Amino acid sequence: MKICIFGAGAIGGYVGLMLKRGGADVSLIARGAHLDAIKSNGIKVVFKDDELVEKMPASDNPVDFGPQDYVIVALKAHQAWETAEQILPLLGPDTAVVTMQNGIPWWYFYGFEGQYAGLQLQNVDPDGRQWRTIGPERAIGATVYPASEITEPGVISHIYGDKFGFGEPDRSESARVTALIKAFEAGGLKARFNPEIRNDIWLKLWGNLCFNPISALTGATLDIVATDAGTRALARAMMEEAEKIARRIGVHFRVDIERRINGAAAVGAHRTSMLQDLDKGRAIELDALLGVVQEMARIVDVETPAIEARGGRIPCVPRAGGRG
Repeated sequence: MKICIFGAGAIGGYVGLMLKRGGADVSLIARGAHLDAIKSNGIKVVFKDDELVEKMPASDNPVDFGPQDYVIVALKAHQAWETAEQILPLLGPDTAVVTMQNGIPWWYFYGFEGQYAGLQLQNVDPDGRQWRTIGPERAIGATVYPASEITEPGVISHIYGDKFGFGEPDRSESARVTALIKAFEAGGLKARFNPEIRNDIWLKLWGNLCFNPISALTGATLDIVATDAGTRALARAMMEEAEKIARRIGVHFRVDIERRINGAAAVGAHRTSMLQDLDKGRAIELDALLGVVQEMARIVDVETPAIEARGGRIPCVPRAGGRG
């Protein structure tokens, strides 16, 4: 099985290494000093009690690898949109494209039933760039629950988690999803088929749409955001609005808001991906986590004052490291 990780960063690099260890033919698309380190030394993932190193082909040019069985896009949502055409050399007639972005994916309403079938979301796919270039029929939905961080070029620190969810936009238990899950399991990862992958996407987004921006605005780690009275109240208000939107398009949540927030608190002093990006001067994923939710709110006619309260007062909480 040929798998290319398009964006071998913190999550993509971790996934690539584990799939390689499971016997897949893995190649990596990366760039800059990170790519140079991977070429020289392989990719290293540091776990709490162990570390693993694997060497595999790596490049910044997809032409070097040619058509794949699967392309796993592990870039941020805005990066995936910007580089849509660069994926083309990796696509053969039957190549599947696995979307591992936070937030609502660009293919969301493909294979959808009801009045919103085929709707294209402008906040995550302006002008339908990915829909047109990649094609929604190639898409496999994914939810990513591990957290990791690049600590130096070629080195990834695994923070927690090894669970992944996969599903087809049309809810079918297809041969290509089944084979992908087996490849993940062969690499020691926990993967499951979810016919209602959209429910899983919303469950993760439910936390990301509030925890990420609040952490970026306050500098607080996840445990503080989820337990400080002010930020917890704001998170709850945003989640209540998001739940109204999701339920109007047929989404079901398997946990309630309190359990979702408490689960985030239990993760501990984790710096959200948005806070990491902000600290490193990188673009943040506002459109995929907030903009698209506001777009969907307009579609289903739901008011979102808490989600839209960018100009409001965000409670001041202690920043990790003691800075306010």
